[in-house]
Amino acid sequence: MSPDPRPQPSEVARVTSEAAELLEVLWGRASTAPVSASQLRVLFVLEHNEGINLRTLADALGSTPPSTSRLCDRLQAVGFVERRPAVTSRRELELYLSRRGRAFLTDLRARRESALESVLEQMPPAGRTALLRGLEAFCAAAAAQIHEEGESTARSA
Repeated sequence: MSPDPRPQPSEVARVTSEAAELLEVLWGRASTAPVSASQLRVLFVLEHNEGINLRTLADALGSTPPSTSRLCDRLQAVGFVERRPAVTSRRELELYLSRRGRAFLTDLRARRESALESVLEQMPPAGRTALLRGLEAFCAAAAAQIHEEGESTARSA
């Protein structure tokens, strides 16, 4: 029996979730030290939202400003995050990745990609091609949804 040419979103979501769990296992071998998973999320958000304030970061993380501030304190202590006074208000601080934070993400991604390459080498070329096309479409849809949700949150704030 051949696979359904039009799988339901629920089936694709189940397999994608399973793939994400396997990625966590693979990537768990590539240590994220000296940062925790929560701190890593902060770095990813800052990478794409340079200069945001603490409240906006907390909203993006689904966290509270005090918890987010503690995460940023730790990241600043290891030299991955910089806080700078906002141009528009000296009382407000803007958050940025430091050069060291960017280098950390570059290194982490290289190690993760290396772990993925060894798995992908075991796949047939047609499977890799299908995976690439599917992941490109997924990334575009996810980015669009995140962007729309961000605009919706900004309008309601």
